[in-house]
Amino acid sequence: MSLYRVEVQGFIERCMMAVGTKPHHARSLAEVLVAADSRGHYSHGLNRMDMYVKDIKSGVCAVDGEPLAEKQSAATALVDGKNLLGPVVGNFCMNLAIRKAKEVGIGWVVAHGSNHFGIAGFYAMQALKDNMIGMSFTNTSPLVVPTRGKERTLGTNPLSVAAPAKDGDSFVLDTATSAVALGKVELSERHGDSIPDGWGCDPQGKITADPKRVLTGGGLVPIGGSEATGQRVSLEHLLNVALIYTFSCIIKCFSNVVVLPQADPDAPVLTPGDPERASLKKCEEMGGILYHINVVKYMNDYAKKIGVSELLPCDETVTT
Repeated sequence: MSLYRVEVQGFIERCMMAVGTKPHHARSLAEVLVAADSRGHYSHGLNRMDMYVKDIKSGVCAVDGEPLAEKQSAATALVDGKNLLGPVVGNFCMNLAIRKAKEVGIGWVVAHGSNHFGIAGFYAMQALKDNMIGMSFTNTSPLVVPTRGKERTLGTNPLSVAAPAKDGDSFVLDTATSAVALGKVELSERHGDSIPDGWGCDPQGKITADPKRVLTGGGLVPIGGSEATGQRVSLEHLLNVALIYTFSCIIKCFSNVVVLPQADPDAPVLTPGDPERASLKKCEEMGGILYHINVVKYMNDYAKKIGVSELLPCDETVTT
């Protein structure tokens, strides 16, 4: 089913304010979640709203205060996020970094006392509006099981790099350092789907296609997949991947159109940012964001529990 952006954003804001979130903080969160869905990252959009509501209700996230720059130099800053919602802290830090970069050529801002901030690319891309290269990084809770282990001891530790290019054809790398983001496993479970081999393992450390096993005592596997699928992924290979991404960035930022040979004539060669542009174009053509009905129903049921009466419509459908 397809929903208008404004419908989804308003719904998220109402749910967050229902549990005590300040209106402008709720708006910051809603914007990043809707941006994630629009770009095709459904694992980090509306699907995640209940997590933020629970964090506010339980006191994991604070509702009062604003981020504060504790220490600053011309090009750097240390920010106290005051334990607020991650997007509130992320926006504060990126705005500060951009201001410093305008003044002295570079801005590096780090924060403590923050929380889950959605897709890292949302913040890196803010630099594109000023024709700058943006970078965003974060650590996470332990969600990844090391190779041959069975306990979650590593974070997914996402990173994003965004570099401007001609006609909006920007390079935008936005990735976790695990085989897949946890949200993709959560989304598969909510849809009632299995997951591909190499995404996650069960509580005994064995690779599983059952998302429930991953989410209840299991964990994600590191980047490169399981040992069986990733046994040939050496450090040299990972460095080559990094070089390919860097080369892609250079092509997009400093060259005219570069046409690379295609394996499939009907499928163009992709670089980071291309799939997201395709998703944005699809949303524009449909006039809204396409959602799985299970996600919409789940969120409506959850909203009712926290006293939100104005719910997402469940009767708007599109044919794809």
